[in-house]
Amino acid sequence: MLKGFFNVPTPVNEPILNYGPGSKERDLLKEALAEARSHQQDIPMYIGGKTIHTDKKGKVVAPHDHQHILAQYSIGDKTHIAQAIDAALAAKEDWENLSWEHRAAIFLKAADLIAGKYRYKLNAATMLGQSKNAYQAEIDAACELIDFLRFNVSYMADIYKQQPPVSPRGSWNRVEQRPLEGFVFALTPFNFTAIAANLPASAAMMGNVVVWKPADTQVYAANLLMEIFREAGLPDGVVNLVYADGPETGDVIFNHPDFAGIHFTGSTKVFQEIWKTIGTNIHKYRSYPRIVGETGGKDFILVHPSAQTDIASTAIVRGAFEYQGQKCSAASRVYIAESIWPEIKELMLRDLATFKMGGTEDFTNFINAVIDERSFDKLAKYIDQAKQDEGVEIIAGGNYDKSKGYFVEPTVLVVNDPKYTTMCEELFGPVLTVYVYADQDFESILEVIDTTSPYALTGALIAQDRYAIDKASHALRNSAGNFYINDKCTGAVVGQQPFGGARGSGTNDKAGSMINLLRWVSPRTIKEVFESPTDYRYPFLAED
Repeated sequence: MLKGFFNVPTPVNEPILNYGPGSKERDLLKEALAEARSHQQDIPMYIGGKTIHTDKKGKVVAPHDHQHILAQYSIGDKTHIAQAIDAALAAKEDWENLSWEHRAAIFLKAADLIAGKYRYKLNAATMLGQSKNAYQAEIDAACELIDFLRFNVSYMADIYKQQPPVSPRGSWNRVEQRPLEGFVFALTPFNFTAIAANLPASAAMMGNVVVWKPADTQVYAANLLMEIFREAGLPDGVVNLVYADGPETGDVIFNHPDFAGIHFTGSTKVFQEIWKTIGTNIHKYRSYPRIVGETGGKDFILVHPSAQTDIASTAIVRGAFEYQGQKCSAASRVYIAESIWPEIKELMLRDLATFKMGGTEDFTNFINAVIDERSFDKLAKYIDQAKQDEGVEIIAGGNYDKSKGYFVEPTVLVVNDPKYTTMCEELFGPVLTVYVYADQDFESILEVIDTTSPYALTGALIAQDRYAIDKASHALRNSAGNFYINDKCTGAVVGQQPFGGARGSGTNDKAGSMINLLRWVSPRTIKEVFESPTDYRYPFLAED
């Protein structure tokens, strides 16, 4: 085989298309949406080189038009999970022995396919199956995913380049990065197509084999992702895509001796149960599994008296309501200085009054549906309770309707108690709670923010006073893994802001950085000696 020190293409962030009226991309995306809605797919599982259909079916509906069935998918059982593990382990030797540049080439090709022939089809699948508007789908399913694939290839090359800086004369020290022993389980969420793809892909890129279970509400786009990976040349069995009951899947995965790690994004409760199960079963495994997870958030925006009100208002309405507040990073609690609250309130209500809500196929709709009925009912319950509670004022929204789609109006609560329920609990929807604090209480509100929630994912500070920025940045250093100054608390970009939080928000292994990829390798240090000792005696043993 040819050998060389290969330089991978220098990654740059994928340009975001704007889908404005009259643009070519707008027309192509509308064609893709119409095509996807015109027929019902039959989605299989992918195990080894086979597409697996079962008699038990689930259905995929558009959340904003839940009577429209986009697809049916085959639901597996424990036997299919076992088959997926076997297929992964069967593929492991050839995959991990494949030269790294060939692994890189597969994922670089996948990125090019998404940037080109599959861009509109994948965006359309995300818009329909997950109820994202055109812009939210573009920055997720197209741009972020392309960036994950291209930047991760570059990070992989950088990891392999890292070598011991010293090899004394007569020896050579080196480090190789081995894949983990066994298989990796990727358990992925509904809200980001890019995350759904990156969790299995990042582990596979480093030479691992994967069993991948997406959220039921993301199956529609996940199926297309698998088709793209296969077209890019991903060998059979490297990534196995299954749909099955969560507890049944876990019972097989977490009792298998070759379980080597989990790459997870989802709820804190589920992640903690998984961690507990792994701990209970730790004696069963060949090695200590890698546990990498990004979970919930109760993300904040703090507005200082020195803030520019138009910046604050825009950061709040975008941070709270883009994609219906269903981002892990979405703003859900806001603390605003009393002196500037009236102006910010006026600006917010002005903008909220212009929001249109409806299906994703109408590009003038800023707000679409929440993901499913369970989410809708949970949000409705919180809103109804807020209507009854003293000390809570609903200044915007407060209505909901699931007759056609799971629509919840962007809702703003203003509370007298900074520890009110919706300031503390994660809702994961378009409900924002505002607490107005006295200007002189800025320092004490920092402690309130830091101690209100068990989460620590994202947070933002809007201020012009540099002393206040410095004080808040330090006081809130453990409150958010991603901290934004004079911007909304969402929108991390691969290669620019590695993403992840600590405390109850996860292991902070920073997706979109080298840090994450290092979790999917196990280094081996090799020392080779050219001038080997031939006598056990050291000089100090000699007699005077």
